[in-house]
Amino acid sequence: MKRKRGPMRRFFRCVVWLVLLLAIWLLGVAAWIVHVGNRDEAGPADAIVVLGAAAYDAQPSPVFEARIDHGLDLYRAGHAKTLIFTGGYGGAKARFSESQVARRYALRRDIPESAILIESRSRTTLENLVETRRLLQDHRLHRVIIVSDPLHMARALRASERLGIDALGSPTPSTRFRTFRTQREFLLREVYFFHRDLWDAAREAIRR
Repeated sequence: MKRKRGPMRRFFRCVVWLVLLLAIWLLGVAAWIVHVGNRDEAGPADAIVVLGAAAYDAQPSPVFEARIDHGLDLYRAGHAKTLIFTGGYGGAKARFSESQVARRYALRRDIPESAILIESRSRTTLENLVETRRLLQDHRLHRVIIVSDPLHMARALRASERLGIDALGSPTPSTRFRTFRTQREFLLREVYFFHRDLWDAAREAIRR
């Protein structure tokens, strides 16, 4: 009996250690996402990029409005002379794209039309930034400030780095995801996307 218990105990001990290591890793990833979301790097740049979020017909959602307002604050503070609004159409029946809604919102707040660039084709964070890169190349712009929600900032900056965009992060000062439940769900989703991005990067490296 003793001989049988030894290997079994070692097996369970290894399982416990693996579970502990996995938990430590996941907590570390979550802590890093929170840390990046609490760090404001806003400084001199060529453009301020406001990542898209939901819009209700011609009105930005509370989440999107907070992003737009922060982008306008950065513009008024003189961090950059150009605003880039991203985001396509939320559905087949949408009259306006997210970026068009943001532009209308900015124009009503006395932002000159000449300072605004938009793209209306993207549907995801990565697509937001792919289209942003195209605008940057077309207008010979280089360094940008990315504006998004705090817990979304780490993913946005990772995607920017993968695309070769010279980006600084400036999360919204407050988040519309205020309850414990919504923040927990947001953070869990971002932890998932962190690992999905790692997997995508690994596959790209293998293909090269």
